[in-house]
Amino acid sequence: MEDALAARPPLALTQGDPSGIGPELALKAWRARDERGLPPFFVLADPDHLAGAAAALGLEVPLREAAPSEAAAIFPQALPVAPLGRAVRGVPGAPAPEDAASTIASIERAVDLVTKGEARALVTNPIAKNVLYAAGFAHPGHTEFLAALAERRFGRPFRPVMMLWAEELAVVPATIHVALADVPRLLTRELLVETGAIVAADLEARFGVASPRLAFAGLNPHAGESGSMGREEIEVIAPAVAELRARGIDASGPHPADTMFHAAARARYDVAICPTHDQALIPIKTLAFDRGVNVTLGLPFVRTSPDHGTAFDIAGKGIADAASLIEAIRLADRMTAR
Repeated sequence: MEDALAARPPLALTQGDPSGIGPELALKAWRARDERGLPPFFVLADPDHLAGAAAALGLEVPLREAAPSEAAAIFPQALPVAPLGRAVRGVPGAPAPEDAASTIASIERAVDLVTKGEARALVTNPIAKNVLYAAGFAHPGHTEFLAALAERRFGRPFRPVMMLWAEELAVVPATIHVALADVPRLLTRELLVETGAIVAADLEARFGVASPRLAFAGLNPHAGESGSMGREEIEVIAPAVAELRARGIDASGPHPADTMFHAAARARYDVAICPTHDQALIPIKTLAFDRGVNVTLGLPFVRTSPDHGTAFDIAGKGIADAASLIEAIRLADRMTAR
């Protein structure tokens, strides 16, 4: 059994913004490998920068440059680092546009490795989109860039769906980083049906959930109160739920969002799909703030990420909590174990 596990490809961990907490998280995750039972992973980064971060933080982490195929054998004794061939400035708390090329290259290389089977999944450290934009990055965010790379690799488009996952709760925001005023226009039956179908397929294929139960939240207070406080539930959400059920998917709703997240309610579904970003993220960040994982569904490979940003304000101070990255590594392992 141990030989079989050792033969599996390792996980690829991207560097994220080198001026953020990503380097510290990677180092701390490796140090927790035995305690948390982490699978082998390697970091796509600048080895000299990572070594400098370890020294500055006082973290005893031996590093070894390695090809992905060597990472599993090296992992028990040292953190494998796959060099990108790009030196980074990476001053903690002071993000630099000149480091953007390395951050982007790390993501591109990770996708290349996972699509070739040299890595089982990719786990992405946080990036700062504004820093990448200053360097000419043309994508709205991390997830959209991954979808574009997948399309480039496989020759067809993919529709990524963001899911936030913890043992206590899994949530999907149907609309994400948009103004609340725009949500009624963007919230269509087609969007909800497509989102629900992708979520159901990946919960079954990646999480091993037979007949996933999808619970849809209403947009308005009390799920619209039969149309007296809005008609989105009647005209958009209920028809989407009906269409999903007609496809054989166990979907329910629309449910009042304010009564969906207590323990008894959560036991009745596997994932909550919410019309807005905050409807979905407030409950999971309340229940599992340090342990939530961002999972991208709908891609031809597994991608997980910690559910937080670069935290430039605490970078280099040695106080970053690696719990979410550790959970992201564990979940990527679980999703590719079958």
